[in-house]
Amino acid sequence: MSVGELTRRSILNGCALAAVAGLVGFVVAKKSAASTPKSATAAANAYGTVDSGGQLLAKINQVPAGGGLILASAGVVLTKDAKGTVRGFSATCTHQGCAVDAIENGAIVCPCHGSRFEIATGAAVSGPATRGLPSVAVVVQGDGVFTG
Repeated sequence: MSVGELTRRSILNGCALAAVAGLVGFVVAKKSAASTPKSATAAANAYGTVDSGGQLLAKINQVPAGGGLILASAGVVLTKDAKGTVRGFSATCTHQGCAVDAIENGAIVCPCHGSRFEIATGAAVSGPATRGLPSVAVVVQGDGVFTG
């Protein structure tokens, strides 16, 4: 028998080694943080959650009725309907993680690939994004809008 010659025993040993390595890899991956589901308020790029510590985001009069306000530093979009109901959404596009940058004609707009999201619900309206913007809990207290 020469070096490098395949035998039934070497093939079986290789298969056993591959099976054990696959099982160990599965167990390690199953216990990693990457395998746990993210919360509903997790940022679209999964790098963390939107702050929920009761921080002042804006004054209520800064959010235009029938439109919204993008707070890039907080990663939040605030919208307000004609009745005055304020809603919060993640400012991270669900397509490829770009930050939305405009609110036009009743839609939140992503500059990267043109995805558009409904201001009342955050639902994807057009573009390559198929999932809506995740909701962010906000609370109106007095004349301020705070993280909820």
